[in-house]
Amino acid sequence: MTEKKPVVAGIELFLVSMPFSAGRRVLGEESIDEYNASSQTFTQMESLMVKVTDADGRSGWGEAFGHRTNPASWAALEDIVGPFYLGRPADPWSTRRDAEYAFHAFGRTGPVHYALSAVDTALWDLAAQRAEKPLRRLLADSPRDEIDCYASLVHYGEDPVEVAHHIGRAQEQGYTAFKLHESSAKAIAAARRQAGPAAALMTDVNCRWSPQEAAEAMEALAPSELLWMEEPIFPPDDTEALRSLNQRFGGISAGENASGVQGMIEQIRTGAVAFAQPSVGKIGGISAMLEVFAAGAEAGVGVVPHCFYYGPALHASAELIATLGPEVQLEVPFLQWSDQLHALHGAGPRIRLSEEPGLGFQPDDEILHRHLTRRATLS
Repeated sequence: MTEKKPVVAGIELFLVSMPFSAGRRVLGEESIDEYNASSQTFTQMESLMVKVTDADGRSGWGEAFGHRTNPASWAALEDIVGPFYLGRPADPWSTRRDAEYAFHAFGRTGPVHYALSAVDTALWDLAAQRAEKPLRRLLADSPRDEIDCYASLVHYGEDPVEVAHHIGRAQEQGYTAFKLHESSAKAIAAARRQAGPAAALMTDVNCRWSPQEAAEAMEALAPSELLWMEEPIFPPDDTEALRSLNQRFGGISAGENASGVQGMIEQIRTGAVAFAQPSVGKIGGISAMLEVFAAGAEAGVGVVPHCFYYGPALHASAELIATLGPEVQLEVPFLQWSDQLHALHGAGPRIRLSEEPGLGFQPDDEILHRHLTRRATLS
């Protein structure tokens, strides 16, 4: 007889805003826009967290993308997606198709999909708790219990001296792999000199170029030997242009802004990416990530989850990465926080994962409420 799963009894929404320092010594002109979370205009980072409680009293956590789109993601959770789940099985297998079908007319990415991502993650947290296993052990037979991290640096205005300085700061903390948010040859070359020839070095240019501009830039950047070039073109889902660049240069990565699971899988299957980078808070939660993992394995394309989070999505990304090969590292924002919300917050360059069932996300309640800017309860 199939075990009857408890239903979703309540959903709580928490919008948390935590101040941070990026350690910048200078502020200047930027080559990225003010909506980018690595911009100097950001001095606090928001996390939109979702707590799903089932009828047995267990609670699971998820997180929706994010940053300056949070007002829209909040509205989607409070008014559309959250109410849909109330009274339905607190189980990702039972509810995913119905939820995605119910909201398919609203698009395969965007705030409604971010809301679905958060609830799906929370349901997987609950499923692993019911199985009395950490999520990684529910998903894989022999996952890792420790994982390495790479430092994801913010944008330093294409200043070679400043970029090298912050690579050095990360090295002092023990990091050996680094992701930039710079796009100029001089800044990236300075990073390579500081990092050394053996270090993994990547850059995310945030869809800065046309396909022709991207080709010219990648030729200029060849001496820096980047492991990957992340989202080189606009629009980010121009699969044919990405495929052409990847065939010519290799090392193209994308996926954070893919049009849902099928958009990401299309980029994998057509050879548009050497590294697929879905984001658990955007693409559809853990259920969607597992589909991307399977497609990557089938096509021989590496999957490296994107993770510019500090809430439950950080835990979810870490648990997922623990099921992949040892070469896959967790992205952690290279920031200094005034408070630590939970055990993994600000951790790195190597972390040991929790043995608690589920995601292992256990926020410090006092710190959570100190930085809480909005809260809602659905029941």
